[in-house]
Amino acid sequence: MHIFPAIDLYNKKAVRLFKGDYEQMTVYSDNPIEIARDFEAAGARFIHMVDLEGARDGSTPNLSIVADVAQNTSLFVEIGGGIRDMETVEKYLSAGVSRVILGTAAVNDEAFLKAAVDKYGEKIAVGADVKDGYIAIKGWLEQSAYTLEAFLARMQEIGVKTIICTDISKDGAMKGTNRELYRQLSAQFDMNIVASGGVSSIDDIKALADMGLYGAIIGKAYYTGAINLREAVEVAR
Repeated sequence: MHIFPAIDLYNKKAVRLFKGDYEQMTVYSDNPIEIARDFEAAGARFIHMVDLEGARDGSTPNLSIVADVAQNTSLFVEIGGGIRDMETVEKYLSAGVSRVILGTAAVNDEAFLKAAVDKYGEKIAVGADVKDGYIAIKGWLEQSAYTLEAFLARMQEIGVKTIICTDISKDGAMKGTNRELYRQLSAQFDMNIVASGGVSSIDDIKALADMGLYGAIIGKAYYTGAINLREAVEVAR
């Protein structure tokens, strides 16, 4: 299993939200590239980045930070947040990003999603952010008409290879991840499933790795010291 330590970006700073609430934001660093280098030094090979302003507004205000990480570390960089047209996809990929994550656009603009998957294949991932059984969009501020299962079935039909599935109720709460959800999804779908939201202990890492999951994102647990990244990478491997 791959470990994806996370940097959420807001105003070019590394921050975390509590359950996606922009009013409950903690700033962890004014220098995200330093954090990325710390990830690298701890043995991480992947990084998960989210432009929170982009997710809310559909823009790329933190592109320079993402490009800096992609070009000045050896990390496999994936980025999500506000990627709603081909121009933005190409902007990130040409900046050295390894994979872009479509969220709101995957729900609202299937033609764009298909075109992106057709053109870029495995460089396109989809974020499935779930709240009360339904997919949430626009920075988790709106609920779509899709249930999680129906949405993932459609993504598989289209040819999406990687799904980042976030249980919003667990995100940033430090009370453990939704292991049963990921167990069900990995049995039900033939895609790379990345667990996100509430991964807060080495026990979570062990459990997710044991079920053969493709990846797990570590966010707040890294910043608070609840998970030692080097140990997590070793356990997952």
